[in-house]
Parts: sequence; C-alpha cells; structure tokens
Amino acid sequence: MPKLARSFGPAAVVGALLLQGCLLGPNYVEPQIGTADAWRSAVAEEMSQESPPIVRWWESLGDTVLTDLIHRAELANLDLKSAVARVREARALRGIARGDYFPTITLNGAYSYFKLSENSPAGQIAAGAGEPIEADDSWQASADFFWEIDVFGRIRRQNEAAVAQFQASIEDYRDVLVTLYGEVAASYIDVRTYQTRLAFARQNATLQRSTVQLTRDRFNAGLVSGLDVSQAETNLAATTAEIPTLETALHRSLNRVAVLLGVQPGTIHDELSAAAGIPTAPDSIAVGLPAELLRRRPDVRRAERLLAAQTALIGAAKADLLPRFSLTGILELFAPKVGDLFASESVGWSLVPGVRWNIFDGGKIRNNVKVQEARTEQLLYFYEQSVLLALEEVENALVAFELEKLRRERLGEAVAAAQRSVSIVRTQYLSGLTDFQRYLDSERALFQQQDLLAASEGQVVRNLIALNKALGGGWVLEGEEPDRQKTAAAPADAPSGLPGTPDNDR
Repeated sequence: MPKLARSFGPAAVVGALLLQGCLLGPNYVEPQIGTADAWRSAVAEEMSQESPPIVRWWESLGDTVLTDLIHRAELANLDLKSAVARVREARALRGIARGDYFPTITLNGAYSYFKLSENSPAGQIAAGAGEPIEADDSWQASADFFWEIDVFGRIRRQNEAAVAQFQASIEDYRDVLVTLYGEVAASYIDVRTYQTRLAFARQNATLQRSTVQLTRDRFNAGLVSGLDVSQAETNLAATTAEIPTLETALHRSLNRVAVLLGVQPGTIHDELSAAAGIPTAPDSIAVGLPAELLRRRPDVRRAERLLAAQTALIGAAKADLLPRFSLTGILELFAPKVGDLFASESVGWSLVPGVRWNIFDGGKIRNNVKVQEARTEQLLYFYEQSVLLALEEVENALVAFELEKLRRERLGEAVAAAQRSVSIVRTQYLSGLTDFQRYLDSERALFQQQDLLAASEGQVVRNLIALNKALGGGWVLEGEEPDRQKTAAAPADAPSGLPGTPDNDR
C-alpha cells in the first residue's frame, strides 16, 4: 500500500496535466449581422462611399482655432482621463486573471530564543537527567506551494473574459474620444453661431435706432403722428430684448468649451471673445458603406467585446460542475543554527495532489450557469441593438445634413430679398408712397431672416459634426495603447489621453 501511494502522486499530476486541453462552454464566434449594401438615404448617393471618413475630420472645416481646442481637449479632458484610468484598471484585472495560471508560493520564516522553565515538566525531566537548562536558539523557514491545475478550462475561460473586458475598455475609451471631438466641435460652433446672431441683432438694433430718430424728426416736423414713433420704439425694444438672451447662450457655450478642455468656466472667454465667422462645412464627406460602420463605431465594437467576455464566463461556470485538481506542497527548514538550515537533516517536505468536487450545493452551480447564459443572451441583443441604433443614427444624420444645407440656401435667398425690401420700402416711406407699418414689417422680417440664416449656418456644421460622430470618425485602428502614452504636457507616469490603440489587442 505505501508503494501504491508513492506512485499515485506523480501519476495524478501527469494525468491532470494531460487533461489541460479540455475546455467547457461555447467557443465564442462573433455574430454575423447583415447590413445593406448602401445607405438608404438618397442624399448619401451624392457622397463618396469608397473610403471611411478622415480621421481628423474637423480639419475639413479649415478653422485653426477649433483644431487647437480639440488638441487641448485630448490632453486635459477629465472624462477622457477617466477612460484611460479604466483601461489601466482593466489591464490590471487581466493581469490578476493571468496570475491564476501559475502556482502560489508563500515564504515564511521565524527565529526564536527560548529557555525552559525549571518548574515545567520538560524542565524537571531535563534537571532529573542532569542536563543543564540553558537558553537556546531555533531557526525555521518554510515555503508553501499551491497550484490549481486547469483541467476543465475554468481559468482559461476566466482569462478569455478578462482579455475581452480589457479590449472593451479600450473601445470605451475610443467612444469617449469620438464623443469628446463631437462635443468640443459642436460647442465651438455654438459659440460662433451665437456671436454671429448677436452681430446681426446689434446691426439691426443700430438700423432701428436710426429709424426711431427718423420718425422723431418727422414727428417734430409735423409730417407724421406720434404712432409712428411709438411703433419704431417698440420694434427697437423687441430687437434689443433678444440680445441678453443671445449673450446668455453665448456664455453658456463658452463655459461648456472650457469644461471640455478641463479648465474652469470663464477661462477661455477672452480667448474666444473676438467674433469670427461660422466655419464652412464641405459639401460632402466620405461616408463609406454600412458594413464598415461596425468596424468603426467604438460603441458597437465595445458591445461585441462585452458579448465575447460574457460568453467565456459560461465555460468558467460550467467548470464548477466538475472536480478541481490541485497540487499542494511544503518545504520546511528547521535548525538550531542559521548555518545549518540547508543541511540535509534540517530539510523536510511534502507534495500532496488534491481534488475538490462540489457534488451537492442545492443547485447553485447549475443556476449560476443559467445566469451566465441569460446574461450572454442579453448582451447579444444589446450588441444587435447597438448595430441598429448606429445605422439609424447615420441615416438620420445624412438626411439632416443634406436638408439643412438646402434650408440654408433658401434662407440666404430670403435674407437677400429682405434687404432689398427694406431699402425699397424706406424710400417709399420717405416719399410718402407707403405707410410706416410696411416699413416696420420689412425691418422686422430682415432681422428674423438674418437670425434664422445664422442659426441654420451653424446647424449645417453641427449636422456635419453629428454625421462624423455617427460614422465613428476621429480615431485609427493603429496606434499606441491609451494607458501607456506619455506627452510633454503630462507627467511621466500619467497617461496623455491621445487616441489610438493597436487593433491586435483583439
């Protein structure tokens, strides 16, 4: 029997190692979701479908201030820094999961200096034998060893999940990056739009002040009644009343830009105080094909990686239905002198193959398998829904971009006609050929059309920004990992938050 026991240990170890290739649970296969060969929107036919959108799409607007703001946001935005920290967390969690592949070794050591009491049983025995009772030394060192042998793939499946979770964190970072680009650009366009609308409001207020003075002069000359003066003053007051509202919206947009750049509200007011025109959007952009969207949209890619991670957890849960094999070992050194610790008579050891099998737990393990399967099903639907929402967002953005451009053209025509109308009616009013009401109506219409035109010009660019965001523009598949980048603007041990991670993480 002792001989059998001595041979069982190595045989069990070898047998367990041979079973390392066994994996439980489904092997993940990325779902195949069919997409149309082209965008349904007719306006997309006028755009290039042969290549994806440019990475730095904001440069197509030709505004160096916007380009600089986006670069600064890349370095300082707090949401982006948080996303980088989440990548770093996921990388560490992946490292923790990888550690389960290896044995755990714990070292222990102790030293004692002791003397037996003469009144203790051991002391009395020693005294009776004529042995002196003196103080003595004792040195002890040991190493505990434990290794779970991954026979049924529990550890490997958990590592698959950790890797996929890490990749999902990178896609989350990319999604934050795409959103950040869009928010900075949209907020900047809001600033320029409100500045343009304010310029029109102040310009019209100046025109209407001259009209008020004109009616007062004509009233003083007895040419018109006081009604004309009152109507002119009402029109001027209504126009100037719009200015505080626009200024409030402008300050709100400036504060939004500041926060996106990671600085306190009010910091960039002076920097952007000089009014500038609304950037001109290009007539079209490269939209690519619907199938390419699944590769470019970080939120879709993240949903797919989360599905992969959860699929692996099914196998890890199923492995709990079967026994776990392990090796436990102890190496112990004990000697009265430290120099004798490694002498052969001081060494003791043991190696114990073990098995643990939970054969009854009230159905907890089997129900946990069902939990993981149900979560996987949920994430599959979440992935499919993410694809549908991405396609919907692009289709809506395509239509909105093209139709707002058409609206802007019509408003431009309306402004030109309103300007001609004001000039004509003013001449007729001074000549006594028309009443003052028509003159007021023409001034009011001019201001309204100019305000609508400025808002539409800004909306065209905002729709272009929304389209690029919907297409997932703003990052590349190749690049450095976000939590391992360094820039001159950041401390040596801090991430810079610049875009890009290598696609081979997948």
